[in-house]
Amino acid sequence: MRGFPSPVEETRSHGPGAEGRRAPAPSEARSGLLVVDKPTGVTSHDVVERVRRRLGIRAVGHLGTLDPAASGLLVVAIGAATRCAAVWQGGEKLYEGTLRFGVVTSTQDLTGEILERHPVDQLEERRVREATRFFVGEIEQIPPMVSAIKVGGQRLYRLARRGVEVSREPRQVTVSAWEWLDFTLPTASFRLRCSGGTYVRTLAHHLGARLGTGAALETLRRLRSEPFGLERSLQWSDLDRLHPEGVWDRGGVPIAEALSVLPAVRLDGPAAEDIGHGRSVAVAPGAVARSGGDLPLARGPRSVVLEGPDGGPLGLGELVQAPAGAGGLLACPHVVFPWARSEGVR
Repeated sequence: MRGFPSPVEETRSHGPGAEGRRAPAPSEARSGLLVVDKPTGVTSHDVVERVRRRLGIRAVGHLGTLDPAASGLLVVAIGAATRCAAVWQGGEKLYEGTLRFGVVTSTQDLTGEILERHPVDQLEERRVREATRFFVGEIEQIPPMVSAIKVGGQRLYRLARRGVEVSREPRQVTVSAWEWLDFTLPTASFRLRCSGGTYVRTLAHHLGARLGTGAALETLRRLRSEPFGLERSLQWSDLDRLHPEGVWDRGGVPIAEALSVLPAVRLDGPAAEDIGHGRSVAVAPGAVARSGGDLPLARGPRSVVLEGPDGGPLGLGELVQAPAGAGGLLACPHVVFPWARSEGVR
């Protein structure tokens, strides 16, 4: 995935007076992503509710839950961007945090009940580093009962609050790097780079089990969720202090920019009008941009951005080979943004 421009680059290429600047439709201008630096003690749902009230927009949702005890980057989708969540949810994550050795808890972190205590006076830094190697690479994890995933239509953490435990299928995740920053036993600080869907608390729990001392997650802070980072984030207090326009200026990513991580199919006027009504259209290979040289054929219903003549996003879809005898390619819309139909092609 291609990263977003830095604020300096963005000002140069899209600032006031930039040539060819496109004025977004009103509904498009209210759609995009908001990057928030969530504090501890606040739920991801709390962030969504505050953004909804501050901006006066009902269609708001977060991309990837961050536990109340954790802090850091939380990406919030707004308006039409809520229908594109899958585009941004697969990015690699970067965390920093601390572990507490010598305890086993009911939640795999220090917010839960302590179930076991073990001495750590014989624990050595060398042993911890050696044991960590077993959890780097592709591994399987069973989601903890305190996670937000659904089993049988119910959130696991809600079942856990009622004392109910259910069977969970293991999931494959990837830990790219697990680096230790400091050892001040019984705690140690670390930096972790991993795939989306990795439960850091479960890594801590399993490391402690392998060492025989037990371990629980003490603190956790998310620094990045590719391609987003905290350098462009909005502080929690900003949601009270700033006007809605200031909120967008500080942490907003317009939907056109947010979707620039995908290949794009540029359509002419008649084809763009058809897309606005949900109809597939024929396109030439030369209409595909940001593809890295390979045509993104049959990669799923949200694998390409469908753009109008002016470069504005009209929706998401899939690029497929036309039926035998027809020749060429078809752009098939799967998500059509409101302005593509109601306001036509600008």
